[in-house]
Order: sequence, then structure tokens, then C-alpha cells
Amino acid sequence: MKPRRRILAATTALLAAVPLAIAAMSANASIPPPAAGWTQVWGDDFNGPNGSLPSSSNWIFDLGHAYPGGPANWGTGEIQNYTNSTQNIKLDGSGNLRITALKDGAGNWTSSRIETQRSNFKPAPGGKLAIEGRIQMPNVTGQAALGYWPAFWALGSPFRGNYWNWPGIGEFDIMENVNGINSVWGVLHCDVAPGGACGEFTGIGNSRACPGASCQSAFHTYRFEWDDAAKTFTWFVDGQQFHQVTQARVGTTVWNQMTSHAGYFVLLNLAIGGAFPDALNPGQPTPVAATQSGHSLVVDYVAVYSAGGGPTTPPTTTTTTTTPPGGGGSAYSELQAESAAERSGGSVGVGDGGSAVNQIGNGGYLKYSRVDFGSGPARQFYARVASGASGGVSGLVEVRLDSRTASPVGTFAVGNTGGWDAWRTIPANISNISGVHDVYVTFTSGQPAPYVSVNWVKFGT
Repeated sequence: MKPRRRILAATTALLAAVPLAIAAMSANASIPPPAAGWTQVWGDDFNGPNGSLPSSSNWIFDLGHAYPGGPANWGTGEIQNYTNSTQNIKLDGSGNLRITALKDGAGNWTSSRIETQRSNFKPAPGGKLAIEGRIQMPNVTGQAALGYWPAFWALGSPFRGNYWNWPGIGEFDIMENVNGINSVWGVLHCDVAPGGACGEFTGIGNSRACPGASCQSAFHTYRFEWDDAAKTFTWFVDGQQFHQVTQARVGTTVWNQMTSHAGYFVLLNLAIGGAFPDALNPGQPTPVAATQSGHSLVVDYVAVYSAGGGPTTPPTTTTTTTTPPGGGGSAYSELQAESAAERSGGSVGVGDGGSAVNQIGNGGYLKYSRVDFGSGPARQFYARVASGASGGVSGLVEVRLDSRTASPVGTFAVGNTGGWDAWRTIPANISNISGVHDVYVTFTSGQPAPYVSVNWVKFGT
């Protein structure tokens, strides 16, 4: 389900099926407890009355054939119209979410796609993050399955409200499948398209048959782990590793581009047709006349876990350095937004326990003169921010040194945090910085509307 067309013909050698006549397992109807050392940070077990929609506090419905202003047909060539009708998406009353693809009498297909409200899933510095789901793919194979494209995946938060910055913001395909093949694909998308470090539009992928029962006939657990200390992304099915990508493979710059923003949101969808199923059915676009309507992607639960790592807020500092007039001083003390030497955009008002620069939009900036990083090196940037921006409005908070037009040394994305007084401390990785610099905090967005208030910024080693 990529924001660009891709072909995975290179993976066709990995399509060997394992036909086993094993009865489908039943749903758990609850999220299992995390493994030792892990903590659940978010989850949905899809328990609820039969015929009800999934929780709107957890999920956003993607509707139609594209994001507003985004690529047509979701950038993939898929043909279905996404709806929030209970004909296409509902809880089944037995602890499952069912997303069902339907064809009407005129040959038009409908289905559903949802994404998490939260878009900040990432590991703590030096820690791990896992995204896991227990899922049964649509139970259809052969000609009747041609064009079915279920997916469980994650996109980088800066994609929200932009829709044209793929694949640089990163994409983790935790589980993909097409055409009823007994195989799960795990894929990383990154950098630029076409080409780039991830070889777009294909991405860096691998696949394998589901262990034991086929992917279509039974539930399997699909898991993606991001290890910030080891600098690895790893894919599992039923606890068995089948794919891994390291920072060394894509390069530090590309890795940082994917991992230094605010985090990721998780998606579930069932597409019909498009580049991927077409690529594995050469010579005949999908769906075909024999493709059957009415099969469902069935999801028992989705959960996000964390393990290890340091704090997600800046460490306590013992420095007694105060912020002098003009905004300079120690990089490791809180540089108050309202004390910046120069400011463009926003307005000074009430902040988090004091004052802040509120409702900054595209093109705004804060300048702090002669900020002292010492021998450093500083590797972290933190900002205390809040946003009451309307849906779809978001943007970047960027750090630049010595010039407002210099390339950013650190960036994170921010959207609605729950209100203009809902303050959060968001971290970003930066290159090793030392010495004395003029620091510019710049604000870039694809929309004219304000999207962020800033209370203070700070650096850490």
C-alpha cells in the first residue's frame, strides 16, 4: 500500500507455498501479555458488539480513492473505494476486526483502510519498539484471489498532511500478501524514488511461507522490531525471523531521516488490484472476472510494545546557567522560546508554566545567538511543544546552525497533540555538535495554518 507504485518481481523466487491441511486457529479475543522486558504502550483487541465500528479514539478512517491532495488511487494503482460502512469494516463480536472487500453489480469494489490516531510510535533512545498483530489473511486462493492485497504496515508521521514526501519518511510493511499466495512479505521503503538506498519502487523486502497452516487458513502473529541500539529493523512471523535491514545497509543519513522524526502510525487495509498483485500476475491486470467478492482480512489484535532505552524526556541537568537576554547561553539548558534573539511567526503568550511562542506556522523561526555546545558532542535535540491544529495539518520543527537557510541538522514532525495546551517533549537525533553556534529553529509545513507552539528547546549529549 505504497504512496508510490512498486513492483516486487525480484521476490518471486520466494513464493514456494506449503499446503498443509490444518484447521484455522480461533482468535484470542484479547492482547497477550508482553514478553519479559517489554511493556505494552498501545493496543486494540477489537472486542465489542457485532456490527460496531472500531474505536474512533484509536483509529482514523481513510476514505475514497486518495488522501485529499495526495496521489490518485493511493499511489499504488489499487482500484477499490475505501468506506467506513459496516458492510466493509466491523467488529464481529468475537474479538476480531473484519475488513471485507465487496464487488457490486456494476463491477465496482469497496473495502476499508484505517490508521492509528497516534503517529509517534518509536523506541526510546537506545531502546526497542515492537509493532505486532495477530491476523488471518483473506481465506481465498487461486483465480478467486487475484487482486486481493491485505496489509499491516506503518508510515512515518511527516506523511500526514503532506502525502508527497514518501519514501523519505520511512515505511515498514510488517505483513503484506497478494493474490492468495501462501507467503508473507516484509518490506522497508526509504530514501528517494525511483532508486535510492532502498531500490525503490520495490523496497528492500523478503518473504516466506507462513509456518504450519497457510497464511490464508489460519491466524499468524506478525511482528516488526526496531532496535535503536543495534540500529536494526527485524521482521518475524510466529516468532520466526525472516527479514532484517541494518543501518549499515542504507547508510547513516537515510537511517536518520527515517528515525529522527516524531515516529510512525500503524495502518490496516485490504486493497483490490494495483501494482503489487499485477506484478505477480504478469500479463493480466487484477482483479479478474474470477476474483471473488466478500472475503475478509481478520485481525485479532494490534499492539505496540517498548523495551529498554533511556528516558524520552531530557535528562535532568545540574547546570545553573541561565538564559541571558537574546537567547544565547548553554545548549544544555532550556532555551525559552520567548527569549529568542529573533523571532518570526507566532505570538508570545501563556505557555507550560510560563510563557511560550504560540501557534507558529510555515516559515516561522526562532534564533538563539552564540549557543555554547562546549566540547559536546550534542547528539539530541528536544523541544517542548503543543498543537491544536486541525486534522491533516502538521509540519516540521528543524534545527539549523549559523544560517537560517543551512541544511537542518535535526528534524521532527508534529501534528495535533490534543490541544494548544497539551504540551509534549519531543526528541530528535542530531549530528555531533560542539563549539559555539547561532541556532535557528525553523518551522516548515505544506499548509498555511499554524501547527505548533513552542515553550522551550534544549540539547543533550
